[in-house]
Amino acid sequence: MTNLLVNEVFESIQGEGSYTGVPSIFVRLQGCPVGCPWCDTQHTWKTKPDKLRDQNIIMRQSGDTDEYFSASPDDLFALFKRENYRAKHIVVTGGEPCMFDLRALTAEAKRRGFSTQIETSGTFEVLCIDDTWVTLSPKINMKGGYELRDDALLRANEIKHPVAMKKHIHELDEVLDTLGNLRQQADIIASYPQVYLQPISMQARATELAVSTCIERNWRLSLQTHKFIGVE
Repeated sequence: MTNLLVNEVFESIQGEGSYTGVPSIFVRLQGCPVGCPWCDTQHTWKTKPDKLRDQNIIMRQSGDTDEYFSASPDDLFALFKRENYRAKHIVVTGGEPCMFDLRALTAEAKRRGFSTQIETSGTFEVLCIDDTWVTLSPKINMKGGYELRDDALLRANEIKHPVAMKKHIHELDEVLDTLGNLRQQADIIASYPQVYLQPISMQARATELAVSTCIERNWRLSLQTHKFIGVE
């Protein structure tokens, strides 16, 4: 089993998408080649060997760091217990968490009575158990050159799309057209993923665009609630 490379672990409230308001344990993984220009976790992009640290050093740090520790699923659950975390929902984020095989972690989480959510760009295969909730924020035409995968798109339980201008809505329309065609070809009748728009940096014009489009399309709005209330 390959260990995960972990940038940080903390307990908070999920502030985005379908699980907004749910107490959660966040496991942020290190590494992402996608290159989103508005990314607020660019410190997680690189996995430099000289940045590997002991778990206890990382857990004592505050603020953003490009350092990380290596952990197995059992290591993580031991850490949750040591930190006295009470939340029963785990959010695996990044970075790009689907650079890792998450089947062992998600299976162990289910065995221990946790629900699990993965936040992904959709540019890597999503390896997890069926019960895992997959939040896909489709990353299109980013400088890393990675393309949105059909299998990741089909696996999504919700699509949470960052928007700042009209072209982002057009990009999402193309993604949803692709998804509709894929579902038709695969004869999928299961529920369609929930669609959320999330204004980039909560700028006024982006928020106005997201609100008006959600009303027009009967989509949902995601507003990064954790930032409004001042928690991580």
